[in-house]
Amino acid sequence: MAVPRIPLPFFGISLGLAGLAGTWLTAAREGSVPIDVGRALVALAAVVWCVTLLLYLRYAVSVRGAFVADMMDSVGSPFGSLAVITPMLLAAQGIAPYAPDAGRTVVDVLIVLTLLAAGWYTGQWIYGPLDLDQLHPGYFLPATGGGLVAAFSAVQVGQERVAELMFGLGIISWVVLGSMILARLFFRPPMPPGLTPTLAIEVVPASMASVACFALNHDRIDRLSAVLVGYCLLMVLAQIRLLPVFLRLKFAPGFWAFTFSWSTVATTGLHWTSTGHPPGERVLSYLLLAAPTVLVGAIAVRTLVAMARHQFLPPAAPRPSSA
Repeated sequence: MAVPRIPLPFFGISLGLAGLAGTWLTAAREGSVPIDVGRALVALAAVVWCVTLLLYLRYAVSVRGAFVADMMDSVGSPFGSLAVITPMLLAAQGIAPYAPDAGRTVVDVLIVLTLLAAGWYTGQWIYGPLDLDQLHPGYFLPATGGGLVAAFSAVQVGQERVAELMFGLGIISWVVLGSMILARLFFRPPMPPGLTPTLAIEVVPASMASVACFALNHDRIDRLSAVLVGYCLLMVLAQIRLLPVFLRLKFAPGFWAFTFSWSTVATTGLHWTSTGHPPGERVLSYLLLAAPTVLVGAIAVRTLVAMARHQFLPPAAPRPSSA
């Protein structure tokens, strides 16, 4: 019997839901909305992550060499890091507030796994053959995204020194990788349609760094947070110019790349409105909350429709024949 193939980017679905949960939880802490919606989104993200992991493990066990092939794939392999990054964020949001000791333990274990994964990916990219045209913004995920999510998560469990260490890892990885990725995007052929949604990930380093910076600074605006938001604004405006490209795309699982990206941008905006108190603060907060909610909701509905039509999963992989 054929086994459904579960690509590593599918772990981005639970990450997108976790990002939206973070936006709602941020709004709830400011008193704008009930906290129950954020909690429900954390639970939903956890369920989706568990289902994705179980399906992937079934696929990897059933198809000989599938896991090794996925981890060596120069295009899709970076998304494998989300298997440990996502539960780390979920533990910080969903376990630590209610069971601090358990939350700290889970987050610490996943920070170690995230660090090991980032080291493996970096070593693999140095060691293995890699073509510049295969580089895409998803390469930010293991070290840059992992480091910055780990910094935020560590603060939530009271590990501020660990948070500073992982923040440094994420920021320096962003600087190094960002120059190479932008060079590829500037001077090489356009991304193929399947990878075009990953262009949304360009906003993640600055926005997630801003969220982590606010966590480290206990919601205080300082020079570093201002610098980070300045670059975030540049990347957000660049996305507007990319709208014609995005609007021509046919729906695919890769659309989930938009979800975490824009949820973290909205979360950054909520931190700034609640700290800076601009005119129309309450209206602006609701708009920042509504935008990613509508986006994630629309992509989720389209995903369910595609699944009902059997158009979401890639072709099934046959089981290896027995001897």
